[in-house]
Amino acid sequence: MKATLTLSLVLASLVLTVVFHVPAPAAAVQQGGEDDGSWAPLFNGRDLDGWTVKCKPEDSDKGFWRVDNGTILADSIGRKGHDYVWLTTNREYGDFVLRLEFQAYRSSPGNSGVQIRSRYNETERWLNGPQVDIHPPGPWRTGMMWDETRGNQRWIYPDIPKDKWVDETMSKPARIFHYGEEGDAWNSLEISARGTRVTAVLNGVVITDYEGKGVLDDELHQKLQVGRKGVIALQIHTGDELRIRYRNIRIKVQD
Repeated sequence: MKATLTLSLVLASLVLTVVFHVPAPAAAVQQGGEDDGSWAPLFNGRDLDGWTVKCKPEDSDKGFWRVDNGTILADSIGRKGHDYVWLTTNREYGDFVLRLEFQAYRSSPGNSGVQIRSRYNETERWLNGPQVDIHPPGPWRTGMMWDETRGNQRWIYPDIPKDKWVDETMSKPARIFHYGEEGDAWNSLEISARGTRVTAVLNGVVITDYEGKGVLDDELHQKLQVGRKGVIALQIHTGDELRIRYRNIRIKVQD
């Protein structure tokens, strides 16, 4: 009787040890345990509810944006004859932290990006506002910041003149970039916007830390109502063959 009781206690102790040392699921680790209700999903994994495709009329029926296997897929491979095609949120945001994952491919030669605080001009068929670049053919550029606002259109982080272009020497040496062909790998991107300061963190490495006072709030941006508040948008660059996936898109609105 005593031996049986001792053995039972030992087995119970082992069971408790195993239970309390089971690692957290990968998804919970990736999301940092964000279950406090402060993060709102922008993509439901089923359809594009809450999003709208913005483009020229001739590109509207080409199906460049769709939901595929629980992800948002942009696919213009083999179809270069198009202008810019954006997938924009229906809601506007001011100060926020945005987190998402994207899967890029070595076989995709096109450019994408995440525009923030932007506004679509229905007459000009143009999305004005700043953009965090995603550039699979030259991954060193990913996370840098371009201003798509007509009248400024230039790199604002690194902050260089309109007639200059970024190069690999301006890239962060610690930058990390994954391709989907490498074991179904994904990249994490966090964009934080508060006031005129914008940061972009790619796979845990700070790529952009931009204080945009005097630019994002200047007369031009105020006139176009961008730079401080607007939609979030995913881009297919004009004339590009692009294949890229997005998932786990979520936002925390800042007071």
